Amino acid sequence: MDLKSLLLSSDEKTVRVLRRVLSDLEIGIEHCYTSEEAVRRITRKRFEAIVVDCADPNVSSNVLKASKAAPVNKRALMIVLVEAPIGLKGGFEMGAHFVLHKPLAVERAKASFRAVRALMKSERRLQMRVPVQVPVSCLGSGHYQAKTLDLCEGGMAIQFIGRRAKENSLRFSLELPGLHAKLEIWGELAWEGDGDRAGVRFKGITEDQRSLLRGWLASQLPEHEPDDPPVLCRLTDLSLGGCYLTTSSPFPKSTRVVLSVRTANFEVRARGVVRLTHPEFGMGVEFLQATAEHQEKVRRMIETLRSSGESPELHVEPDGLEDGSHVDLPASPSPARPDDTLVDLFHQQSDVPVDVFLQQMQQQRHLQETS
Repeated sequence: MDLKSLLLSSDEKTVRVLRRVLSDLEIGIEHCYTSEEAVRRITRKRFEAIVVDCADPNVSSNVLKASKAAPVNKRALMIVLVEAPIGLKGGFEMGAHFVLHKPLAVERAKASFRAVRALMKSERRLQMRVPVQVPVSCLGSGHYQAKTLDLCEGGMAIQFIGRRAKENSLRFSLELPGLHAKLEIWGELAWEGDGDRAGVRFKGITEDQRSLLRGWLASQLPEHEPDDPPVLCRLTDLSLGGCYLTTSSPFPKSTRVVLSVRTANFEVRARGVVRLTHPEFGMGVEFLQATAEHQEKVRRMIETLRSSGESPELHVEPDGLEDGSHVDLPASPSPARPDDTLVDLFHQQSDVPVDVFLQQMQQQRHLQETS
């Protein structure tokens, strides 16, 4: 299953660079010269990424809005190419996930698009639905029966049998073909369809459940596409609530990530969400600590990093974009760490230039060392 991108640009040099970069990364490209042509294709065909060369901010903004309004492309990654007068902030204000400076250099663009490709694959995997019909027991204030219509990593479509659930949050129990254990998972009704149909969004999913579900879905797909290798990052700042990582291939703000530290004898993994991004330089990640399981993984991660010496390396993998469907990820600083100054900095200073942010982070680090 080839990854597909759409490029809107009238700059031949930019087009040549991106054709070379995307070809090397095995990402297909459809080129449009005009916004009208781009919007027409966006409304008719699915793309994993939409790249807009921002010659006119109003035109670029309209194309991104059209992409998000098109049912087939509302989850596509939006990449905006900007020049100095518009800057990174202007690109992100248009709704872009990635913002890259022009003029593009081949190797620099390739480093950024490696992160784009990894996230494209992750998003497609999360949205891949497998048709399956098995009985589902739904438990809330009452007990309801249903059957699945299709299933993906983030949820499922079901059809109630008999009376329909009135409450929003339910515990679902189902047994998938080929698995010997029942899947017991919490979810919420995300949408209501015609008749007795409804969409379920999983929440509070454990690592074991995620692994089990992901493995089953992969076994049902005709073509299982492996994820890209993790992005290698270097740790510069660490707190109980998050960390700052430098890398030439950072993921965009609101990307769910899995962080891992590997030694000769073991591997420690924890989950988080990117709270700010500095393209081609680094990213700030807030640790996920919504459950006791998450908190224990973060504790082990921090202990390992602090014992690793200066600037240890981490491997970071994307796990899709935060969109409210994973309610176990905090949308604001974790209430468990209300005084975490590093995470507060991620939230409050996400729009300042990278040099200003690094200076603020250095000042904060100095205050902590002298206190």
